[in-house]
Amino acid sequence: MNLSEKMVALGKKRSCIREIFEYSKKRKAEIGEDGVFDFSIGNPSVPAPAKVTEAMRALLERDPVALHGYTSAQGDLGVRSRIAEDLKKHYQAEVDPELIYMTCGAAASLTISLTAITEEEDEIIVFAPFFPEYRVFIEKAGAKLVVIPGKAPDFQPDLTALERAITPHTKAVLINSPNNPTGAIIPAKTLSALGVLLAKKSEEFGRVIYLISDEPYRELVWTQEPLPFVTHYYDHVLVCYSYSKAVSLPGERIGYILLSPKAENAQDLYAAVCGAGRALGFVCAPSLLQFTVGECVDAVSDFSVYRTNRALLLEELTRIGYEVIPPDGAFYLFLKALEPDANAFCERAKKQELLLVPGDDFGGEGYVRIAYCVSTEQIQKSIPAFERLYQDYEDQKI
Repeated sequence: MNLSEKMVALGKKRSCIREIFEYSKKRKAEIGEDGVFDFSIGNPSVPAPAKVTEAMRALLERDPVALHGYTSAQGDLGVRSRIAEDLKKHYQAEVDPELIYMTCGAAASLTISLTAITEEEDEIIVFAPFFPEYRVFIEKAGAKLVVIPGKAPDFQPDLTALERAITPHTKAVLINSPNNPTGAIIPAKTLSALGVLLAKKSEEFGRVIYLISDEPYRELVWTQEPLPFVTHYYDHVLVCYSYSKAVSLPGERIGYILLSPKAENAQDLYAAVCGAGRALGFVCAPSLLQFTVGECVDAVSDFSVYRTNRALLLEELTRIGYEVIPPDGAFYLFLKALEPDANAFCERAKKQELLLVPGDDFGGEGYVRIAYCVSTEQIQKSIPAFERLYQDYEDQKI
């Protein structure tokens, strides 16, 4: 066949999340929207802030040629400057707008970053559970994925296992906090220890080990503690950000890469990011969206419904008897399946019209992910289905 067999395979088999999402659409067409409890995809259910809509309307009154024309390949400098000032204000971070690269969302940020730093035989380490597309992104960049198993109940990074896993081929460690699928947040103490370890190993092997921080859920934090900003704890950092979740703009595909000014040869690293964006065809993120987020750098959606949903699910599922990991951030619950095979559990849940995502592709075998970025009404209506599912397993024991 005169095609890439790997790409054909990827095109024919969607991610497990997308497969369930497509099943949901089919099932809803068959029995109606109200009859299906779809907890598959992390699609925000709250609207973008009014400020975003107002900014777009105002922008559309401007000169259309200038508005819709190309920006600089790395993004409009005025927009990047506003983003830098906002990060300085909120996180007291050292930020250089000339080291920010605007992208088509977090996926583009990750693929560009990985392509920028990866050479033949490099390894990228991730902590399980992790977003399944990391595997696709890492392997497409030509690197090898190295997975450090997660440890319940908190699923915090295992730094002892990390130290054993780092080799002369390790190019980067990829973290995600708040985490998809567990909602876990890496605390400052752990980030500090991680930074010390990476610095030690970088010196030992005579080459920089990068830290890539995937942060689309950065503003979705349910604890009282502020989210620690990674550049305070390590120098050689690439931050990958998206406005999809915090501003409810997933379909608009807008985000950025931020490089720490303290990174070794930061200008060359930025040149590599620009080169990777060029090679992948990602130059000049959508101009209207760039200017929109530039006008709304401090805007976030109203997350109160997520707080309500989180509390409701935790209370009800625990009452029923499920074992649930309380999430500190994001809008996912990680629930222990009622049998070792999470895929079989999810198939059984379908009989109750509950659409859950098995944790296997995340590296979290025996667990399922519940995306609670849905209406509170859907959660309320789904509780009897969760009860029936639990009782079904209880009856099996008799």
